[in-house]
Formats: sequence, structure tokens, C-alpha cells
Amino acid sequence: MAPRSILVTGASSGIGRALALAYAAPDVTLALIGRNEERLDAVAAAARERGAEIRLGRLDVRDQEAMARWISAQDAENPFDLVIANAGITTGLGPQDAAEDPGAVRAILGTNLLGVLNTVEPVIAPMCARKKGQLAFVGSIAGLRGLPYAPAYSAAKAAVHAYTESLRGRLEPRGVRVSLIVAGFVKTPLNDSIDGLKPFELSDVEAARLIKRGLDRDKAVIVFPWPLYFAARLARTFPVRLIDRIMGRFEVNVPATRERIP
Repeated sequence: MAPRSILVTGASSGIGRALALAYAAPDVTLALIGRNEERLDAVAAAARERGAEIRLGRLDVRDQEAMARWISAQDAENPFDLVIANAGITTGLGPQDAAEDPGAVRAILGTNLLGVLNTVEPVIAPMCARKKGQLAFVGSIAGLRGLPYAPAYSAAKAAVHAYTESLRGRLEPRGVRVSLIVAGFVKTPLNDSIDGLKPFELSDVEAARLIKRGLDRDKAVIVFPWPLYFAARLARTFPVRLIDRIMGRFEVNVPATRERIP
């Protein structure tokens, strides 16, 4: 059965925005979380035009208490069928940098890892009690093999991958389906800041279409693009220092995030 009550974090831009619009339809309630009020309102207006009912949470996913209160209240009013933990930021290194700014590293972990926990923790027990529901986690091909120009981002995504796998084995016997989205380069404001080769880059609309199709089919792992995914998996079978040298030849500049832990 198609989900009728859906939560999406990071809904004000990029993949989150595209997912909100992909799911927007009559008889669908979208709970959208984002920080940028203007962009979030614009997404809400576009989704309403498609017939969806909208609930807006102008929240920072790092705020555990505020997230728990809002998500629990929304779930009590209209139980979620699908929760998509999508919100994320990026940071990294320029060609001459040796280490990331410690403040930027902690901001990445706060949003990309703790923000994921803050999103799903309030709904795990209710979904298990109902013996139904679906949790979706937006990971990354960077979570399969650490990128030398984005250590903290890779670490956060690898942690999300492991967390998703652990939850899947625990929750699916209780009726809650769990999916991991292993995404490559998607043209979003987040990825537009990266100066470097972006093989097989997809539009956010195409990424949302692939994610939605995979979730509709209850796929445990949703991967795109396949060539980049296979390359990352294959890289793990070669000597690690050989892959380090190969990857080190690519000149990539990932600006440090200005985000900081409040």
C-alpha cells in the first residue's frame, strides 16, 4: 500500500525537496522538516498545488528535544507510514589541506549522524507497536570507501550505513521495513559547492524517482548510479594503498562548511 503519511527531513532543497514533490498527491500528508523558512514554504506551496496536506517543522535536526516533541506529536495525530532521514550537509578539504577544521567535523557529525538518530528514534517504538511502517536512510557511496577529500562526511555516512543495517535486522521481524539509499553525485546545492569530477551525476528529480521506486518495492538497499557503486565496491578488493594513491590523483576541492554546533 502506498504511504499516506510521510516525514521528510532536509525538505527545503535538493533531494528532500524533490522527494516531497514526488510524493505530493491528494490524500497524502507530508510532514516536512527544514531550517530555511522561505525555501520550506515554497516547497509546501508546490506540494499543496499537487493536492497534499502539509505539516511544516522549522527545525534543526540536531536539536534532539525539539525533534522528538514535534515528530512524536505528528505521529500521534497522523501515524507515519514512511520516514525519510535525508537532511545533510557536506564539508571537506582543498588540494593543499591536510586536515579538516575540527568545528566543521563536529557540525557534519551533528547533522549527518546525530540528526539521523534524532529523526528516527521518536518513531521506532510507535511503528513497532503498530507492526508497520518504513524507515529510509539517505546514505552515500562515500560511506562505502572513505574519500581522501571528505573524511568526516565519509565517516558519518559509513556510520549511517552500519546503523541502518543493524536496525533492519532488528526491526523488520517486528513489521517495520528499513531501507538504505546509497546515492552517488546528485545535482543539489550541497554538491554544487564541490569543485571536481562528479561522474554519473543525476538531477535531484531523477534521484527522487529512483528512491521512490525503490521504496515502493520495499528494497533493502537502493543504489544509484550502479557503475559508481560497483567501482566503490570493487575498490575494496584491491590493496588499500594502491587505491589511496589512485584516489589521491584526483584534484577535488570541497569547501569547509560554515555550520557549527550551536
